[in-house]
Amino acid sequence: MSDQTQSAVNSVIRNAQPTDAARIVNFYNVVGGETDYLSFGRNEYPQSAEEVAHSIEHMKGSGGNCMLLMLEGEEIVGIGTIDSSTKHRFLHVGTLGIVISQSHAGKGRGRVLMNALIDWSKNNGQTEKITLITRADNERAIALYEKLGFEREGVFCKDSYDGEQYYDSLSMALFL
Repeated sequence: MSDQTQSAVNSVIRNAQPTDAARIVNFYNVVGGETDYLSFGRNEYPQSAEEVAHSIEHMKGSGGNCMLLMLEGEEIVGIGTIDSSTKHRFLHVGTLGIVISQSHAGKGRGRVLMNALIDWSKNNGQTEKITLITRADNERAIALYEKLGFEREGVFCKDSYDGEQYYDSLSMALFL
């Protein structure tokens, strides 16, 4: 993927830079409170800006890891990641993560960012399979993933707990 791509929804998608780290942590801490579908809540993002900057810097030398930012002006409205194992037997598998801020959801941005991650994976010379895990009741996300060719691989029963209720998680994969 080129360093910067203009999408059909007037957003710009570009590779994250270490200088974006504080804004990335802030974005995650805000969106964590907007949805119950993430693995963390408001102000619970587990990495500091310094750790995120280090991770982004490390990605530059890795063929199977990336973080793409979706921006409108200077505002981060979405983040997509592909993370691959460093273990030789699993280098071909990239794990996808994506989040769009609630105020920008439902407008096609998720599809655009997903397609950018898929294109990046197809062209990185390493990834042959993209996996993701989503909560099994996240119907809107699952519908998008299936439209993009992801297949259901399995269910993790009672995989997450919000303090009141257990939720199943769904494993999905796209073979490139």
